[in-house]
Amino acid sequence: MAHSVARLTVAWCTLFVVGTDLFVVSPLLPQIAAQYDLPPAPVGLSVTAFSVTYMICAPLLGHIADRLGRRLMLSCCLGGFAVANLLTAASPNLGWLLAARIVAGAMTAGVSPSIYALVGESAPAARRASWMAMAVSGLLCSLSFGAPLGALIGAALGWPRVFELLAGLSLLLIIANRRIWPTDTATAMMGAGAPLPPAGAALALRLLPTVVWATGLYGMYIYLGAWLSRLGFSTEAIAQVIACYGIGAIVGTLGGGRVADRVGARAATSASLIGLFAAFMLLPLTLRSGLLLGLGLGAASAVAQVFFPAQQAGLVSDFPARRATVLAWNNSSLFLGIALGSLVGGQTIAHGSWETSLLICATIALVGWLINRRVTRRLALG
Repeated sequence: MAHSVARLTVAWCTLFVVGTDLFVVSPLLPQIAAQYDLPPAPVGLSVTAFSVTYMICAPLLGHIADRLGRRLMLSCCLGGFAVANLLTAASPNLGWLLAARIVAGAMTAGVSPSIYALVGESAPAARRASWMAMAVSGLLCSLSFGAPLGALIGAALGWPRVFELLAGLSLLLIIANRRIWPTDTATAMMGAGAPLPPAGAALALRLLPTVVWATGLYGMYIYLGAWLSRLGFSTEAIAQVIACYGIGAIVGTLGGGRVADRVGARAATSASLIGLFAAFMLLPLTLRSGLLLGLGLGAASAVAQVFFPAQQAGLVSDFPARRATVLAWNNSSLFLGIALGSLVGGQTIAHGSWETSLLICATIALVGWLINRRVTRRLALG
């Protein structure tokens, strides 16, 4: 029991640190832009560079992890992650900053899938989704707590100190992860070179619900602050609403793991998607009250976040020989969905209303539910 708690704690801390590295850039943008004497928009490309690099590199590094060892890949990429953060802190101009963030994105692409795979293979079969949910909550907490804390440190000590601190923490995490995870063995890697069942086309279908889920969810969330501002909410009210959303995400992730363990991963993903559809359809009824809107968004976030740990647990069960590879592809599918969601949300905020945005995103969630049911039924039938 103590060993299980230690593994989950180290996994949580690792994802918290790498998540903070991504999310902390947003609140630090004004400081970074001021140092480079640039407007915030060009500096914001550093987030895009990180995300696109992650999406491209995750499947490749996940495949290498399955062949050479997930513990080895995790240690190497955490070391590279530390170097990338030191380069970020020392970047003299925007060009160097973008290059450093590209390296950081590539290294994170090797860390996250390896952690997910190690947690998935270490978890008891009956509690796999709960373990995955606990690990994922580290990423969500980095958004809710890591990024604001980093912003405070940046304001007090300067933004480079934040990335130097992240570099130091990642070096400590190398030691912790090497102590806590079992040594990679040839026996464990023997199945990694075998063909991945089922075929590639079937794997793409299996990952399609992740893309559609992320598109619907982030099509609403990415522009949430802009929508609320347009609707007349104050800065304080917007912060409160987004805090409710973040709390709902943590509750949904942790509770969703337990739900998936009880009813099955496929039932949990389907329930999450249809629940997200219903929540988005009902949200316009809450617009007259900031409190009701916050509660409504918190509920929508909680329902939505059931999906991801359940989907991960299902993939770990379906592809036991290539867990890191498949979970890396799932992470890339997540980032693809986020990119598509940003396009959908951008077009809606330019040409439509908040109600229209919610209707479009609800429809996407409903399509995701239909796809998920069809895909999982097809795989169940073989």
